[in-house]
Amino acid sequence: MNTTLKTVLLTVLTLSIFAVAILELSGVSSYSISNLFKKENPNKLSPEEQSKRDAVIKTMEKTTMEVPDTKFNFGKIKDGDKVRHTWKIKNTGTAPLMVSNVVTSCGCTAPFFSKEPIAPGKEGEVTLEFNSSGKAGHVAKNAHILANIENSPFPISFEADVEK
Repeated sequence: MNTTLKTVLLTVLTLSIFAVAILELSGVSSYSISNLFKKENPNKLSPEEQSKRDAVIKTMEKTTMEVPDTKFNFGKIKDGDKVRHTWKIKNTGTAPLMVSNVVTSCGCTAPFFSKEPIAPGKEGEVTLEFNSSGKAGHVAKNAHILANIENSPFPISFEADVEK
């Protein structure tokens, strides 16, 4: 290989690593990049707030959580509809339950969740709002609840048949 080609390949590799490092440090990689281009979710924490919340949750005692139905079917909806479903989450352990975040698989789904600790035996909520605009056909989406539980992240999902 000649020197020029080696220099070009090394430059491309260096820039790629630099781009990945910037994404990791900015916190963008923990969310769908498409979230950068949609209307801001008022429930979403700032990166600083999320970092503080994650640090607190890592130090908390582990507990257990029960979600009776992890899958939901909206059935038939029209293209452009915004639909919501709320999952009840129950703290079945002996320590307070704290949800750190709910990570969705797509920018078309906005999560909302209880920010306060959930006492043992009590319930909290996780809501997903799905914007079906441009999503014609059968749609299946996943989300993961991050919390101070042994089996974190905990998966939930929904599906819908979006008609034009």
